[in-house]
Amino acid sequence: MTKTFSTSPAATTFQPPNTSLFLTTMTNDIDNDCRSVDEEALRIPLAVSYSIIFVLGLVGNFVALWVFFCVHSKKNSVRVFLINIAFADMLLVACLPFRILYHSNGNIWNLNPTLCKVAGNLFYMNMYISVTLLGLISVDRYLKIHRGAGTKRRLQSRKWSCALCALIWIVSFILALALVVSKSNSESDRCFHYKTLYGAEWKANINIFVVIVFWLAFIALVMSYGKIAQTLLRTSQEKPDLPNATRYTRTAKKSFFILFVFTLCFVPYHMVRVFYIKTQITHTPCYWRELADKANEVTLLFSALNSCLDPVMYFLLSSSVRKEVLRLVNNMLCVRDLAGVSGSSSTHEPDSRSGKTDTDLKEKAESNQTGL
Repeated sequence: MTKTFSTSPAATTFQPPNTSLFLTTMTNDIDNDCRSVDEEALRIPLAVSYSIIFVLGLVGNFVALWVFFCVHSKKNSVRVFLINIAFADMLLVACLPFRILYHSNGNIWNLNPTLCKVAGNLFYMNMYISVTLLGLISVDRYLKIHRGAGTKRRLQSRKWSCALCALIWIVSFILALALVVSKSNSESDRCFHYKTLYGAEWKANINIFVVIVFWLAFIALVMSYGKIAQTLLRTSQEKPDLPNATRYTRTAKKSFFILFVFTLCFVPYHMVRVFYIKTQITHTPCYWRELADKANEVTLLFSALNSCLDPVMYFLLSSSVRKEVLRLVNNMLCVRDLAGVSGSSSTHEPDSRSGKTDTDLKEKAESNQTGL
């Protein structure tokens, strides 16, 4: 018996695949394959590190805000910027328990997916608010060293600094809100993880925008503090007999410290960020995605560390913060001294020692004011 084969057009016509479906399937396959990358290597170190940063950042910024609002002193432009940085750092620190919980739970998110987006975007929002305000402080310091035109003095006024801070908060909130309300194809049990941005390039554009903002702030910081340090050191060397010559030298050293902290915390992250964003919007092998993800997580940890180091900056820049912190430390030491001699028959000795310590610390705090 002879077999016959159908040669009808329906049997031989080639149907081209659906391009969009093909790309979506290929993307999903790549994402599923990349789920097998090692995510356990950094899980415990991240949870422990963020826990330490949370405690130190919470205590440091709480003390700073308490001093800023409870100690009466002149509200100049730098003080306005410092208060806003402290608020931003406090909100950033408030987001860390969600990261700690996620990493401690085996990188599994058991809470509402919207809460994940809120915590993640608030974290980045407050980080970039701090970056922008630190850049504005550097410009303010530069203008105060090079006084002259009335426009410069107006830019340093409290009114202008409040307006700039309000504008920064409003723009940051709008960008964060846009990212929160946007649709996401991410799994509901995952959070703070690597995400591709195929079909959502506008999110990548926002990320690129904030990276550009950082590098502009960094350039302003380097140029401003470089000029400040150069001017102060030259003045102290050319006119060593001036009463403030020693103070100029200390101020210049503080400028280098602030620049060092800013560079340590933020520059590594934003160098990695360019490569990280590129892997999000282009088809990249899993090896490079894993490398970008791990580098991003480690350098992001340094960025979060800035919330602990900013209170040190407040101590350097604000004389009222220095005085109040020294007073708190002195009170703690006095309490310990009183507890140690509570069994002594002589009760006037602790009071005498305490009074002497208060005087010494007060004189030391006043002598260390640098005018920054």
